[in-house]
Amino acid sequence: MSLDVTGAELHFHEARLHEARQRLEHARTSRLAQLQALDETGPSTEDNLSAVQKTAMERVLKEIEAAFARIEDGTYGTCLGCAKPVPPERLEILPYTRYCVACQRRAA
Repeated sequence: MSLDVTGAELHFHEARLHEARQRLEHARTSRLAQLQALDETGPSTEDNLSAVQKTAMERVLKEIEAAFARIEDGTYGTCLGCAKPVPPERLEILPYTRYCVACQRRAA
């Protein structure tokens, strides 16, 4: 009986990781498209704003890659601040987040 529960838990865990990978892929694709659009607009009077947007998107892309690495090493979904699970709802909104809300507030 415990093997069935363990198998079911493993299946659930794998399904959640698959969903996380899909959300991360979507986030990465969106940010890359946004970066490409910024590059294609060319120079403008709002160059400073474009540079800030570009820097922010590049930072998020690095966070996305780090989240993929956490999936691979088994630490995805664990807060780097308190080592507690990050709520699934938070991961749905920010699939690349490293922190739970409380630790994110402390870090900010």
